[in-house]
Amino acid sequence: MNKLKKFLNTRLGFMSLLIFFLWIKSVIAYYIDFSLGIADVIQHIILIINPIATSIILLGIALYIYRPKASYIVMGVIYFLESALLYGNILYYRQFTDFLSVNTITGAGKVSKGLGASAANMASPHDIIYWVDFIIIAILFITHFIKIDKRLFRKLNAFAVTMLGLMFFSLNLMLAECNRPQLLGRTFDRAYIVKYLGFNSYLGYDSIKTAQNSQVRSTAVGTDMDNVLQYTSDHYASPDPTYFGKAKGKNIIIIHLESFQQFLMGMKVNGQEVTPFLNSLYNDKNTMSYDNFYHEVGQGKTSDAETMLESGLYGLPEGSFFTSLGTSNTFQAAPAILGQKDGYTSAVFHGNIGSFWSRNDVYKNMGYNYFFDESYFNQKTDNASMEYGMKDKLMLSESAKYLEQLQQPFYAKFITVTNHYPFSLPEEDMSNDGFTKPDTNDNVVNGYFETAHYLDSSMQEFFQYLKDSGLYDNSMIVLYGDHYGLSNSQNPDLAPLLGYNADDWNNFNNSQLQRVPFMIHMKGLKGGVNHTYGGEIDVLPTILHLAGINTKQYIQVGTDLLSKSHSQIVAFRNKNFVTPNYTVLKNSNGGHDVYNNRTGELVDLSTDPALSAKVDKWQDAVNQKLQISDTVNNKNLLRFYTPTGFMPVDPKQYSYQNQINQLINTRNKLGLKSTSIYSKNDNQTTTSYYRTDAPELGGDRSSIDSWGYVKANSK
Repeated sequence: MNKLKKFLNTRLGFMSLLIFFLWIKSVIAYYIDFSLGIADVIQHIILIINPIATSIILLGIALYIYRPKASYIVMGVIYFLESALLYGNILYYRQFTDFLSVNTITGAGKVSKGLGASAANMASPHDIIYWVDFIIIAILFITHFIKIDKRLFRKLNAFAVTMLGLMFFSLNLMLAECNRPQLLGRTFDRAYIVKYLGFNSYLGYDSIKTAQNSQVRSTAVGTDMDNVLQYTSDHYASPDPTYFGKAKGKNIIIIHLESFQQFLMGMKVNGQEVTPFLNSLYNDKNTMSYDNFYHEVGQGKTSDAETMLESGLYGLPEGSFFTSLGTSNTFQAAPAILGQKDGYTSAVFHGNIGSFWSRNDVYKNMGYNYFFDESYFNQKTDNASMEYGMKDKLMLSESAKYLEQLQQPFYAKFITVTNHYPFSLPEEDMSNDGFTKPDTNDNVVNGYFETAHYLDSSMQEFFQYLKDSGLYDNSMIVLYGDHYGLSNSQNPDLAPLLGYNADDWNNFNNSQLQRVPFMIHMKGLKGGVNHTYGGEIDVLPTILHLAGINTKQYIQVGTDLLSKSHSQIVAFRNKNFVTPNYTVLKNSNGGHDVYNNRTGELVDLSTDPALSAKVDKWQDAVNQKLQISDTVNNKNLLRFYTPTGFMPVDPKQYSYQNQINQLINTRNKLGLKSTSIYSKNDNQTTTSYYRTDAPELGGDRSSIDSWGYVKANSK
C-alpha cells in the first residue's frame, strides 16, 4: 500500500490512475451499453486494449507543462472531457444506435434546447459507474492520500510517455488491420472504428474526414454536375398519365407524424385500436396508402426526413444536413418549385423554437414564405409544451388562425412533436375513451402507444376542422411517419405485442420495423393500399407529379411512386437496402446477410450465385444513389445548375419576423382577389370551427384566440 501511495503521489502515477479509470469505464461501456458485434478472441483482445493508447497520448500532454499545479489541472480537464465524451456516446447510442460524430457534436448547440430531459430519460441506474471515479479521486485528494507532486517532470520523460502511447497505438492498429484489413481505407460503419480503435481514434478519423469534405466543397467546379445530371437523366421515372396533374391547383398539406411506425396501423392493445382515426384514413377510398414504405433517415432524423421531402436528396452520412450544410447550401426545394411554377404560398407550423435544427435559416434557403414556430402560439398554461415543443392538439388548433389567412393554393407543412421519445404523456392528456396502454417491461414501449393514441386524436380534430372550414375539398393531404420511434434496443420488449418471441428477434425483424406509414388523401382520389416498395426519397417527385409539375429537369434521386418506372430498391443511409423480395444488411464480416422478405429466413448466397450477383449489382446501385446525393450536398453543386424557368432562392428576401402583418398586408393588397379561406368566408374567421378536447383549454375551443392573434406575440 505504501508503494502504491508513493507511486500515486507522482505525476506519472496520478496519470496512470486516470488512465486506469478511463480504461475500466470504456471496457464496461463496450460490453454493457454498446453492441459492437465481437466475433472472435482477437476482437475481444483489441476491444479491451484500444482505450489505453490514446488515453496515454492525451493525458500525457499535461506532462509537458512546467508548473505542477497547472499540469494536474490540465490532466483533470482532459480526463473530464474524455469521460464526458464516453458518456455522451452512451446516451446517444441508446437512442440512435450510433456514435457521436464531429458534425453531430458541433451542431449540438443548435438543437440543445429541450434535450436535457430527454438525456435524463435515457440514463440508466448503472450509469453511476461512469461517474463514481470522480468521487473516488476527490476523496483521495481530500484525505491527502494523493498530493500534487511539486517536483519538475523532465521533458525527455514526457516525450518517452508520448512515444509509449504511439507505440501502443501502432500495436493496436496492427492487430486491427490483421483482423480487419483496410479498416481505415474502406467504408465501414462507425462501430468498426470504435470496436478496433476506440472513441478517440474514431473522433480523430471523423475529424479528418470532415475536414476533407470541407476541402472538397471549396474546390468544387461546375463540371462536377455532369455526372449528377447524367444520373438523374438515366434514372428519371416519367409520371403515370392517370395521376399526373390530379392535384393541380390543390392545396398541399404535409403532416409529419412524429416517430410513427407502420406496425401501429390497425394494431389493437387490450382490445382497443391504438390509432382508430388514422386506421380509417389509411383504408379510406380517397386515400392511396403504402404498406412497404420506409423511412431513410440518418442521424438527422426528423431533419433528414425534411431534407428528403423538400429537396429530393438524402441527409448526410453523419450528423444533420440541416445544421451542417443546410444554412448555406443552394436548394431546388418544393416550396420554391411550387411557388414559382404555380403560385403556391408556403408555410411551416412547428411548436418548437425556430433555431431547432437551424430551421429558421434552412427554410429561407428553401423558399418558405412563412415559418410559425413556438413564439407564434399562445402558451396559455405552463404545461402547454413538452420538451420538444407545444403539444400537438394545441399547436394544430392554434395554427388554424394562420392557415386560414394563407393565400390558396398553399403548401403547408405541420410537424408534430408529442409522439416523440421518451413518449411520456402528462396524465391530464391521457385519453378519456378508455384506451389503456400495454404493460411491458419497458416504460418507453408502453408510453409509445399512449402518445401515438394522442397523436391520432389530434389528427381527427385537425381533419374535422379542414372539412368544416372548407379547406378539405380543395386540398391534397400527405401524411407520413418521419422515422422510427422505438429503437432496436427496445424492440425485444415490443416483440410479444407484435406476436413474436423476444428470444427469436433478429436484425431482419429490426429492419422490418423501419416501415412507416405513407398516405396521400384527396377527395375524389382513387385510393387503396399499395404494396409498392419505396421510401421518403420518393415523396417529392410523387407529390410534384400529382401537382402537375414534371420533375425531369430537377436534381432528385428518388422516383415517383406512381410511375411504372419507379425503382423499388429502398436504400438506407447506412447502405443497407430492401427490395420487394429481399432485405440486405451488412454483417460483422464485411459481407451481406440476405433475408427472404416472405419467410424472414437467412439466404445462403454460396448456393445461389445468381442471387449473389444480383445483390452485388443492387449494392452498387444503392452506393451510387447515395454517392450522387452526397456529392451534390457536400459540394453544394446546385449553385452551378439552374433548371429552365427556375430562379435560385435568395434567402434575404424572406423574413419570419412580424408574419402576422405580412398576412394581413397581403390580404389587404389583394382585396377581392384574395384567395384565403378567411376571405372566402366573407372575412370571417373559421377558428370557431376547430373543436379540441385539449385539457389546457378546458375542452372549449372558444378559449383560443381567433382573429385576436394580432395581439399575440408577433416577434
